[in-house]
Amino acid sequence: MKNAPLFFSPLLLLPLSTAAQQAPPNVVVILADDLGYGDLGCYGARNVETPHVDRLATEGIRFTQAHAVAATSTPSRYSLLTGEYSWRRPDTDIAAGNAKMIITPNQYTMADLFHSAGYRTGAIGKWHLGLGDETAAQDWNAPLPCGLQDIGFDYHYIMAATADRVPCVFIENGFVANYDPTAPIEVSYEKNFPGEPTGRDNPEQLYNLKSCPNHGHNHSIVNGIGRIGYMKGGGKALWKDENIADSIAEHAVKFIEENRDRPFFLYLCTNDIHVPRFPHDRFRGKNKMGLRGDAIAQFDWTVGRVVEALKDMGLDDNTLILLTSDNGPVVNDGYEDHAEELLHGHRPAGPLRGNKYSAFEGGTRVPLIARWPKGIKGGAESHTLMSHIDLLASFGEMLGARIPKGHATDSQPHLGNLLGDGEHARPYVIEQSLSHTLSVRTPEWKYIEPSDGRAFMQLEKVETGNSPTPQLYDVRVDGEKENLAEKHPEVVFELQNILRRERRK
Repeated sequence: MKNAPLFFSPLLLLPLSTAAQQAPPNVVVILADDLGYGDLGCYGARNVETPHVDRLATEGIRFTQAHAVAATSTPSRYSLLTGEYSWRRPDTDIAAGNAKMIITPNQYTMADLFHSAGYRTGAIGKWHLGLGDETAAQDWNAPLPCGLQDIGFDYHYIMAATADRVPCVFIENGFVANYDPTAPIEVSYEKNFPGEPTGRDNPEQLYNLKSCPNHGHNHSIVNGIGRIGYMKGGGKALWKDENIADSIAEHAVKFIEENRDRPFFLYLCTNDIHVPRFPHDRFRGKNKMGLRGDAIAQFDWTVGRVVEALKDMGLDDNTLILLTSDNGPVVNDGYEDHAEELLHGHRPAGPLRGNKYSAFEGGTRVPLIARWPKGIKGGAESHTLMSHIDLLASFGEMLGARIPKGHATDSQPHLGNLLGDGEHARPYVIEQSLSHTLSVRTPEWKYIEPSDGRAFMQLEKVETGNSPTPQLYDVRVDGEKENLAEKHPEVVFELQNILRRERRK
C-alpha cells in the first residue's frame, strides 16, 4: 500500500523505554525457515551449537509461548506481514514459484508501516508470497510489473519462492539478479520443456543431492539437485545452493551499511534449514547430525554476521532484532540427506508433539527472541502467550502509527510484552495446519477442531493432528498426550464459540 497516512510520535514510546526518548530503533526481523522450537541451544538443542543466537537470547528476551499463525510457510508469512489471519483468504496456501503476488498493492503491510514512518525498508532472502500480477504469466526476462516495491519495500533481493522450487534465481528490485541474456528463463509448473533433464528421468545428474522417491522434488535439475517445477535457462543467474546463505548475508550487510544514517527496517529471511539442505563446505561436518545440523550452524553464522555488522557500524545499541521461525520443523522432506537417521537424540520440536504441517504445538510454536540493548533488559525469559499476528500492530504502537481502518484487523498491539515491560497475554491465538484445520490456543488450553484429513503423513513421518472428533489438551503439560475434550465439554464449547465468532468477522 503506497503513501499510507501514518504519523510518528516519539512521545508515545516514553512509558516503555527511556531509550525511545532519543531515536526510534532500527528493526531487523530475522525469519528462519523450518527452524524448530528445539533446534537452538538456548531452547535445549542437542548435537548442534548456536552461539550467536544464544547470545541474542542472553542479551534480550527468550519467549517460550510464541506462535506462528500457520504450520506452513506461505500462510505464516502472509499473516506476519499483513496482520490478517491467512485462513480468511482461500489463496494463501503453499505457493508455487510462479504464483502471482498474494499480498496485493491495496493491502497495508508491515513494510508500509515502517516506510511511512520514514524508515528505509528492505526484504532479503526467501519470499514465497508470489510475484507479478498473474500466476504462470511472469516474464522472467523483463522487469516484473508487480512486486515488493508495490507493498512498501524500498529494496528487495529475494528468492521467488524457496530453494526447492523453480525459478532458482534471485530477484533484485523486480528483475532477475545477474541476468544472463544468453540463457532466457522459462518456468512451468505443468510440464517440462523439451530436452531438459529431470530428477525422475535422469537421476544420474543428481550429483549434489538425491531426491526421495514419490516426493515431488524430481522435476528440473539445478546445481545437481532436483526441484519442484520445471525451468529452462538462467545461465549465470542460477544460484548455487552452497552460496545462498553467503549471498543473503552479504546483501543484508550491504543494506544496513547503505542505510546506516537513517532508520531502517529489514525483513531478513534465511533458507538454510528448509530443504534442500546444502550448506557451504566450511559448515560441513561440524556436528554429527549431518546436513541438517550443518544448516542450523550456517543459520547461526548468518545471525552472527548481521550482529557483527551492526556493531562495526555503531548501530547495535539502537537496533531491535527479532529472531523467529515461520513454522515448526520437518526432518524428512524430500531429499536423501539422512536427517532422520542422524538425529542422535536431538528433538527438533523439543518437548512438543507434531512438526511442520501439524495442528499440534510442534507445527506452530516457534522460537522467538527479542534483543534491543537500549530498550530491552537482557537475560529475561517470558512465558506470555504471543503470536506473529501481533507484530505489525506492536510495531505500530512503537512508532505511534495509525493503522488504516480495515487493515491488519487481526493484529493487536502488545509492545509491552515484546519489550519485557508487561505480561498481558493474548486471551487466545488461532493457528492453521496444512489441512486448513484450525486450532484455538489459550494460555491454558489447546483446542483442535474436528477434521477428516489423514492422521499421519507417511513420507514426512508427521502427525497431522487431524481427527474426526474434537481435541482438547492442557498445554500447561507439554506433550498434548491426553485428549480432555470429553472431560471438559464446557471448555470445548467456549473455544468452539471463539472459532465461530472469528470466522464470522
